[in-house]
Amino acid sequence: MINQAVFLDKDGTLVEDVPYNIKPDLIKLTQGAIAGLQLLQAWGYKLIVISNQSGVARGYFRESELVAVTKLLFKLFSEQGVTLDDFYYCPHHPNGVVSEYAISCECRKPEPGLILRAADKHNIDLQNSWFIGDILNDVEAGNRAGCKTILIDNGHETEWLLSSMRIPHYTVTDLMAAAQVITRNL
Repeated sequence: MINQAVFLDKDGTLVEDVPYNIKPDLIKLTQGAIAGLQLLQAWGYKLIVISNQSGVARGYFRESELVAVTKLLFKLFSEQGVTLDDFYYCPHHPNGVVSEYAISCECRKPEPGLILRAADKHNIDLQNSWFIGDILNDVEAGNRAGCKTILIDNGHETEWLLSSMRIPHYTVTDLMAAAQVITRNL
């Protein structure tokens, strides 16, 4: 069976952006996150998180601490009736200080590696799937993977380096608005 998915950035898209945060008490869901994901789930989309977590490579926290945050997110969404189907993260950064993670890789957005890995594992039809994120690296990763893309314009993009791969199909203000765009464009 071929599946459709909505790939979601974590920081700034699903949860409020607190840079390099691994503290559970600072994790707050973004406006519209629950309602948006409930709508997408009701329409049959798999919900898969794709996140850059360079804090591991930079030595700000251990990868094991990130695993605890991931488990907390699954729990928070589950308590609201939302099932996250999977969670992928890239712990790398070419300028990292932890040698095993200080690499250039194919999984760090804007590279599409994690999306492609998730699509393979979950048998995802990328042309009928979406990527939602709050910066243009998210948009580029989704476009390069062959998804339709939505930028949540919440002020987190600071570079605005545009190219054909960095132009979203839609721009909205929150995750609920993104879900409404997706369900209107079937």
